[in-house]
Amino acid sequence: MNLDFYKGKRILVTGHTGFKGSWMCKALINAGADVTGYALKAPTEPSLFDMLGLASQMNSVEGDIRDLAHLLKVFEEVKPEIVIHMAAQPIVRDSYKDPVYTYETNVMGTVNICEAARRSPSVRSFVNVTTDKVYLNKEWQWGYRENEELNGFDPYSNSKSCSELVTSSYKNSFFTDEEYHKMYCVDAPAVTTCRAGNVIGGGDFANDRIIPDCIRAVSDGQEIVVRNPYSTRPYQHVLEPVMAYLMIAEAQYKDRTLAGSYNVGPDDSDCWTTGELVQLFCDKWNVVAEAAGCSAALNKAKWVNKHDGGPHEANFLKLDCSKLKTIFGWKPVWNVETTMEKIVEWSVAYLNGEDVGAVMDRQIEEFVGERLAQKNIKKDY
Repeated sequence: MNLDFYKGKRILVTGHTGFKGSWMCKALINAGADVTGYALKAPTEPSLFDMLGLASQMNSVEGDIRDLAHLLKVFEEVKPEIVIHMAAQPIVRDSYKDPVYTYETNVMGTVNICEAARRSPSVRSFVNVTTDKVYLNKEWQWGYRENEELNGFDPYSNSKSCSELVTSSYKNSFFTDEEYHKMYCVDAPAVTTCRAGNVIGGGDFANDRIIPDCIRAVSDGQEIVVRNPYSTRPYQHVLEPVMAYLMIAEAQYKDRTLAGSYNVGPDDSDCWTTGELVQLFCDKWNVVAEAAGCSAALNKAKWVNKHDGGPHEANFLKLDCSKLKTIFGWKPVWNVETTMEKIVEWSVAYLNGEDVGAVMDRQIEEFVGERLAQKNIKKDY
């Protein structure tokens, strides 16, 4: 997991202007990959993508994942070897406000990316990123496995369940050696879906996400408002799933039998309630930010429980990642406490007007170094 494999590889990333997409592209650019991104303009203001100036470091294409004709044109021009699909409408509350757009983007967007990949014989490895919320949530205390029933409750979660089914249908119907040998005289590409737990990290400016809400509150000198402090989620640093996606994309590129569906989440010890997570942020912020001389550290972080009677959200959700651990020897690198330290480090640099790109370069290097140092990580697949 040293990213050397990606040097010179043609990679197409959808949703590259988002929070997770920006971290993905930063890691790939650092690795020397030939990166093309396909997405709408950055979804937030400010945005991590614009802050890093990534548009000048890669082939950044502005496009709507619902526009199949444009997507096909980009595939024809770029001829990607690896496709990582992350474009989505990702906010649960927004899916209640505009369910039609959510389904159009998350379901038909998946149809379009699968169709574009099907018509592009250059593609050897395809990873569709969904969410831990694809499962029928029974609020039980053990983690969901990849063979559990898919049926998300809200429009966002349900549309991602549909995205999983679309990918499975395309895989069974079109991404077969028989079909590809007939059309292109090559083997079919490897296709995997990844179901990631809640992702946190520096540079997320989205609405209705707990860590961005924390950063906005302390920078404005306000209390952090927590809607449901008792809901439990699997939290992980953004680099955990990003590096897992890249590991899987590389592995199945080399050995198609490794393709499938994988949960990507933290250990059970990092399933925290929202209240516990916010309190950890406050504790880290009130020590680290002040020591770093951050002007916003004068605003002591504190939070208040204010349930706003919003739409349904699951109270308990956990993933079983045994499959990923068994097949790849995978193991999370940073626990939630370390993750929060990295978030505060990034946020202090941002609020102090420092070079956040340099902070990300350092964190990526630290993460990859620590993963390579894990004795149970397989060096070859």
